[in-house]
Amino acid sequence: MAPVKFGVGQSVLRKEDDALIRGKGRYTDDYTPAAAMHALVLRSPHAHAKFKIDVSRARGLPGVGAILTADDIQDLGSLPCLFNLPDEPFTGPPYPILARDVVRHVGDAVAFVVADTVEQARDAIEAIEVEWTALPAAIGLVNAVKKDAPQVWPDHAGNILFDTSIGDKKAAEAAFAKAHVVAEVTIVNPRIVTNYMETRAVVCEYDAKRDHLTLTIGSQGSHRLRDILCQNVLNIPVEKMRVICPDVGGGFGTKLFPYREYALAAVAARKLKKTVKWTAERADHFVGDAQGRDNVTTARMALAEDGKFLGMDVDLMGDMGAYLSTFGPYIPHGGAGMLPGLYDLQAFHCRVRTVFTNTVPVDAYRGAGRPEAAYVVERLVDAAARKLGMTPDAIRRKNFVSPRAMPYKTATGKIYDSGDFAAHMKRAMDVAEWKEFPRRAKAAKKQGLVRGIGMGTYVEVCGTMGEETAQVRLDPDGDVTILIGTQSSGQGHQTAYAQLVAEQFGIAPERVHIHQGDTDEIPTGLGTGGSSSIPSGGVSVERATRKLGENLKEIAADALETGAGDLEFRDGAIRIVGTDRTISFADLAKRADPSRLNASATFSSADGTYPNGTHIAEVEIDPATGVIHVVNYVIVDDFGVTLNPLLLAGQVHGGTMQGIGQALMEAAVYDAADGQLVTGTFMDYALPRAADGPSIKFETHNVPCKTNPLGVKGAGEAGAIGSCPAVVNAIIDGLYREYGIDHIDMPATAERVWMAIAKSRREHRL
Repeated sequence: MAPVKFGVGQSVLRKEDDALIRGKGRYTDDYTPAAAMHALVLRSPHAHAKFKIDVSRARGLPGVGAILTADDIQDLGSLPCLFNLPDEPFTGPPYPILARDVVRHVGDAVAFVVADTVEQARDAIEAIEVEWTALPAAIGLVNAVKKDAPQVWPDHAGNILFDTSIGDKKAAEAAFAKAHVVAEVTIVNPRIVTNYMETRAVVCEYDAKRDHLTLTIGSQGSHRLRDILCQNVLNIPVEKMRVICPDVGGGFGTKLFPYREYALAAVAARKLKKTVKWTAERADHFVGDAQGRDNVTTARMALAEDGKFLGMDVDLMGDMGAYLSTFGPYIPHGGAGMLPGLYDLQAFHCRVRTVFTNTVPVDAYRGAGRPEAAYVVERLVDAAARKLGMTPDAIRRKNFVSPRAMPYKTATGKIYDSGDFAAHMKRAMDVAEWKEFPRRAKAAKKQGLVRGIGMGTYVEVCGTMGEETAQVRLDPDGDVTILIGTQSSGQGHQTAYAQLVAEQFGIAPERVHIHQGDTDEIPTGLGTGGSSSIPSGGVSVERATRKLGENLKEIAADALETGAGDLEFRDGAIRIVGTDRTISFADLAKRADPSRLNASATFSSADGTYPNGTHIAEVEIDPATGVIHVVNYVIVDDFGVTLNPLLLAGQVHGGTMQGIGQALMEAAVYDAADGQLVTGTFMDYALPRAADGPSIKFETHNVPCKTNPLGVKGAGEAGAIGSCPAVVNAIIDGLYREYGIDHIDMPATAERVWMAIAKSRREHRL
């Protein structure tokens, strides 16, 4: 069949962009109902302290409607952690909606102030009297596990939540016993502040007659928030709350979670019987939203003389911060399951420790553990190549899982269904002109610059959020409406889902309407996370559309007096094959019982999908300043099937730039003495700009996924997974060749690079 004009595989322009680029987007902060009151949060200036609070004077200030402290919300539950170890369950500490008596990180919430205006709320915040008694703070993973470290929680000795392992320790030990050599790296994956464009906000409207709450929130999914807030925190039936998600300006995982302000707005709205609005300032975001990454890992690889990997042993510590965020403990543990990477490596062991510190809680950020795992194994593989005098591509080629081995079960129980890892690496090397690199490096050296080239190959698992249901209906005017519980935060769901409908009905994207983010209109939904929207939601849309199509053909068969098998869809109508006899969708809608104009389908990608690929970065280093420029960047990915090349490229480019930012400049830095977030503003925390990224050459080398009905593999996080190891391996390639420097941690800032070069010159008298 000829490709449908707007169907799968076509570079359809994003239909949602017209409104957004015209300033017609509607985000939570754009919504301010009449007579809404405004809220602010009083946050702790200390990383760890006892406190006594007196709000009596502040409550009497003009315009102040309510001030909530821990005493006012004693009936509320804590924010829950939704992960536990299946075989070694742990009991985590409470994550209170407002701290009582003790704060445990800078930014910990101690009071919620509601007033007629933001200015009056700020006056009240400043009038609240707090008596602080500072306590010693545990800052940083390495410091927190020392014997004499301050304790974040009395019930968790040594600041350890859990200390567990995955894999086979005996098999790994046996592999190391027979190793020719052992390669080892100890690396820091720095903490990241997940700066999306739109800060979090909530508007809570209360209907006293129905005792009903409506929350408008910019999040990654309305149903999960509603269920957690009602069932775990507010202790009310879910029928008493509606959650609406309008346009969302970025999420990256961090907007999946329930936060304190949502529950506090609900309590205040019920108490005052008025609408309450809270919008985070950027300063709130830096110390009030979950942060990402923050691992310290030592990894060793046992090597045979010919470069074959015999076994891998890893010691991984993940910083949880002061409280357990929704999925926090899962991130290092789940990520560890991907540490074997693309390699045929059956002797594997990893010790995983999760650690409390007096810092902002850590949770999922684009990739959620998989970027951390890919960074570890790809840094280790390059170290192994240097140890044996092999090239980076040769050692990878020797150890990749071969296509013939698929389906391949890893040592951690993951099952790779498809892929050709050597093929996409070769293609990336060809596009990057890898063989010609020595000539470019020589030319750069004549200009006093150092060139390096590096690769990061990766495989990840995604699309495992669970069941997603889509409802597809034919509207009276002949348009099609999709109701689905996923939530777009910039990915392009409006366009992607419309293409799946177009593939079957031949209908233009502007005639397909997507409804999402409303718990009253849509019965169920998992939201968006883990690159699941197309692998799960897309399958549901495709199947529901197919069911609706069968209904429509039956209706059309009666109208056209023919058999359903003689009909075909063409340009938003149904036609008798080989004739000009048609009936429009609008006419079909008039002829049928409304129940026949709806269809739904549910799909769960329980097995997950395994996108994989190769990133190659080429960098230029100025040894006089340490400044690094990424001068060439190539990506060849396997996403199974490409739904929309433009959307896909946008996702990959965005994730890659986030990885480049982490590799070169991003890091949340806490003062080791008092726990202050030193990088607490954009004056101190660096984000990548357009000038920091190269023109990216992107291709796909797709091998259809065998466990997904559409053949697709999730793509939303992949760019952030392959980019960090590619960039850092490129930096080390140049530094090692010129100065013998074989290690540098992210972010590889100009200062850090310059200091490493200066140290090497002193030691080697270069």
